[in-house]
Amino acid sequence: MILLGEARMEAVLLPFINTLLSCGFPSPAADYESELVDLNQLMLRHPDASFLARAHGDSMTGAGIHDGDVLAVDRSMRAQDGDIVVACVEGEHTVKRLRKRLDSVVLEAENPGYKPIVVSNPDELRIFGVVVLVLHPLVTEGRRGLSYVRAK
Repeated sequence: MILLGEARMEAVLLPFINTLLSCGFPSPAADYESELVDLNQLMLRHPDASFLARAHGDSMTGAGIHDGDVLAVDRSMRAQDGDIVVACVEGEHTVKRLRKRLDSVVLEAENPGYKPIVVSNPDELRIFGVVVLVLHPLVTEGRRGLSYVRAK
């Protein structure tokens, strides 16, 4: 995981077209309204308590998290069973699905090639936050105007 920083920048407002875009059959052309929105406010419940980090590896591909994706992590949310969390176990940071058991906590990968991490001692585990958003490109690298850089 690569921390992208917590510096706050001035909001950049982007046009938001207030119409539904069909992902099935196209609908007839319709009038639409647009407004300017702040992506922080639109996508994050608690922007002031959130940070971005870049995912590394393939252990969470089953959850739609791929190598190089940008994750938005909310530090203010209390992690619950089934949440995808950023955790630190024995000094190592990881992104996994949290499973609470009676006598332990299990951090599960979303890739069958990885074994779960069982944490019996709660002092060995620190939860940094809940992953609330995953950003990954749909356009391949090298296309003009794409500034997304994949992690190596």
